[in-house]
Amino acid sequence: MKKCLLLFIFFAAFIQFGKTQSKGFFYAKGKEIISADGKPFLIKGTNLGNWLVPEGYMFKLNNATSPRLINQAFTELVGPAEMKVFWKKFQDNYITAADIHYLKILGMNSIRLPFNYRLFTNENYMGQNNDQQGFILFDRLIGWCKKEQLYIILDMHCAPGGQTGDNIDDGSAYPFLFDSPADQQQTVDIWTKIASRYSNENIILGYDLLNEPIAHFFDSSHFNPTLEPLYKKIVAAIRTVDKNHLIFLGGSQWDSNFRPFGKPFDSNLAYTFHKYWTPAVKSVVQDYIDFRDKYNVPIYVGETGENSDGWVDSFRVVCEQNNIGWHFWPYKKMDSKSGIVSFDKPAGYDSIINYADAPKKSFQDIRDLRPKNIQTTKASFNQLLDAILFKKCQGNEGYIKALGLKYESIR
Repeated sequence: MKKCLLLFIFFAAFIQFGKTQSKGFFYAKGKEIISADGKPFLIKGTNLGNWLVPEGYMFKLNNATSPRLINQAFTELVGPAEMKVFWKKFQDNYITAADIHYLKILGMNSIRLPFNYRLFTNENYMGQNNDQQGFILFDRLIGWCKKEQLYIILDMHCAPGGQTGDNIDDGSAYPFLFDSPADQQQTVDIWTKIASRYSNENIILGYDLLNEPIAHFFDSSHFNPTLEPLYKKIVAAIRTVDKNHLIFLGGSQWDSNFRPFGKPFDSNLAYTFHKYWTPAVKSVVQDYIDFRDKYNVPIYVGETGENSDGWVDSFRVVCEQNNIGWHFWPYKKMDSKSGIVSFDKPAGYDSIINYADAPKKSFQDIRDLRPKNIQTTKASFNQLLDAILFKKCQGNEGYIKALGLKYESIR
């Protein structure tokens, strides 16, 4: 009887796995990510950074580094009503159908989409306080990507409470997520809501649960043991509504450390690491290869780049020679060669940079430092919204070719 029961469980699991494959979803099989056609799929693409998670350095700012601080500085310049309009147009203009088409014709097969959890709450974020805003933006992107057959990894870049403890999680400079049951439950709830909506959407390659958790300057002996248990809670909740999608787990210390992980606890997992400013040699990725070999699971580099064309080319080759897929960071930046495309810095924008970066200890400082000709500042913001449109951008030929892609001029 016991033997019969075990055989029944095995065949039931096999049938469910077959259903996942037949629906055209990506899945893990040993060390490979397998696509809908049943063949190994090597991820090759970019990150849509700065679109739904603004970053100060991509606005040429040094001190206003997170979405919250950027919005605060910009709002002090032109007011909340103006910024509400600005962020709406920014979301509409920064990534469009034309951008997605360009990535496809270059030869990419996928993108990674960083997002802020606040897009799924009523917290004020980028001029909105609408818990459906994330779905509005995701649905729009999904429509474009389905047309191009460009696959998407959804990346929670900013989690409730903050998972990193630095500017990139838009939190409060400490990874409160790991000490707060309430924040963890909200994270679980948001991922469950997302997975429920997109459980049958096969243009989505998978879910990257937490971007770059636990910065290196925090006590790893306290935080690292909490990472995998939280992942287990999120995955268990997702699997109640979505048994189809591949799930990506990032290591601690900025997605660099796989040592907190034990044996894979779900049959459809992949493990992701990030790598910046290291030598472009195999030894840099050997620990991740060893992890892959030990547990027979796929690995991929979710972020890398921000370097010279020569380095980009060399590191890409290292990854591909070792069957490691990649999403280079980022797609679009202001006045920069280290990305797929670049857009011009607006006239008068330096006054915005100077204001945002200036120390301000009081409301008097804010008033004193605010530019006198605010119409010029408003004009600069409007020029920025125009400059980010795809048709106004320039493709970075050297960077694109370093990715092993075919360069295509934008105009």
